[in-house]
Amino acid sequence: MREKSKKTVHALLFSGCIIAGYTTWLSLRPVEIFAVHKKNNYSDILVKAFPLTEKGRINWWMKNKSKLKLKYNIPTPSEDGSFTVIFWNFGEGYKETDGYDRLCFEDMKTKINCIDKDSMMMVKYSKNTGLYFRMDSGIYYLKDNGEMIKKKYE
Repeated sequence: MREKSKKTVHALLFSGCIIAGYTTWLSLRPVEIFAVHKKNNYSDILVKAFPLTEKGRINWWMKNKSKLKLKYNIPTPSEDGSFTVIFWNFGEGYKETDGYDRLCFEDMKTKINCIDKDSMMMVKYSKNTGLYFRMDSGIYYLKDNGEMIKKKYE
């Protein structure tokens, strides 16, 4: 093998190791919950380091839903049992309203009470639909037997 080819192979291997290491680090970071805002049966959870994949996010919910209930009393179902929990990327933190497209929280009595809308996952439950997860690529319905069915947006 020529010297130039060996250097190229080594550079590619090194780059691959760096990418694999970085991806592993990203997947192992603990999710940080910065704030919880609740109104009736709706809960907004502001997070950083949320899992990168849709499957990872659903698995995180399934693993941590009892902890969320204990620590934050989430979800908070209405009388009929329905609830909505939305996980938002906390990103750059709270900002002032832009008067247009930021999500602002009325429970904060300050001008800096808004975030950029960047939803990571919505978890909803109602008697009619059951439990489902709304993601960028579609909706994942959890059947009673534990099977997950994905429906893409049309």
